[in-house]
Amino acid sequence: MKAKLRGNTEIVQQSEKREIMEKAKGFLELTQEESDRVSSLDIPPHRTGTGFSFYECYALRGIRVDRVEPGLVFCTFKVPPRLTDREGKLASGAMANLVDAVGAGCVNVGGNPTNVSVDMSISFLSSAKVDDELEIIGQVLGKKGGYSGTSVVVKNKATGELIAEGRHSLFGKYASKM
Repeated sequence: MKAKLRGNTEIVQQSEKREIMEKAKGFLELTQEESDRVSSLDIPPHRTGTGFSFYECYALRGIRVDRVEPGLVFCTFKVPPRLTDREGKLASGAMANLVDAVGAGCVNVGGNPTNVSVDMSISFLSSAKVDDELEIIGQVLGKKGGYSGTSVVVKNKATGELIAEGRHSLFGKYASKM
């Protein structure tokens, strides 16, 4: 009897898993209109060092650098509709782009070579809506060899509300001591 119940429970669990998977698939599927819009995009290939890439134009366009000091960058950013989720809030991936770009920017202030992101963690404390102006402050927390740690704080400029706080570590080449 127990074996039969266990077998029925496994069948129900598999059925529930399939149902959840189908719901997720349905949520992620594009409508025909969305598919047509994406298919109609004409994005030429990008050659390194020859202007801005699609990524830079789409995800990073609009960041304004207000002040730069060694190890410190102050920026503002007005949330555009293109970077919002279905609820009209700044998408978490867009926030990750901002933390990545500003964190790397404050490390590169001293003319250091480009660094590679090693680790990033972001605490999402509130949300930003379309047309909210954000204040973004990136600061180098420390350096050891080619490794740098940064902190990026994102606030609503009008209200002062903390939107997100990110920690970003990067690794890059550094001058040899020899």
